[in-house]
Amino acid sequence: MLQGLAPLVAAHTRVLVLGSFPGVASLRAQQYYGHPQNQFWRLLAALWPRQPMPGPQDYAGRCAWVLARGLGIWDVYATCLREGSLDTSIRNARLNDFAGLRARLPQLAAIAHNGGESFSRARRVREDMGLASGSPVASLRLPSTSPANASWSFARKCAAWEQAFTQCGLL
Repeated sequence: MLQGLAPLVAAHTRVLVLGSFPGVASLRAQQYYGHPQNQFWRLLAALWPRQPMPGPQDYAGRCAWVLARGLGIWDVYATCLREGSLDTSIRNARLNDFAGLRARLPQLAAIAHNGGESFSRARRVREDMGLASGSPVASLRLPSTSPANASWSFARKCAAWEQAFTQCGLL
């Protein structure tokens, strides 16, 4: 059974970005979006061009940079079985403790799902967080930053993420 990463959040987190489960490179490095071809970090840097992000060698600096922008990072699944890094290979997955996380996020305005597998669990995540259907906390489906999502250009992904973050008041 593979074990995911701890949440990267702060009390002032406004948007929680949820992936599905860390890939092989991320688990090996114990870093979110650790595969060099994943466009997550590059995309965020493009959205805040006047606030330079630390480079890939400074993961702690990148984490601080993300938190300073009101973002948090976690995954839908806490544990799973999986060969390789593809979401389609995830088996016997157990969800993360979203009820426990919600208490740590008093300013949460949106849950941004990075890709389809994460978004497929949006309703369950909301239920676990105690968010009623009329809750002001939005659930957003964003295009995956994974290299497997080659059908979306980088510019198109950036536009979708920019629209979502603008809607949430981050940009």
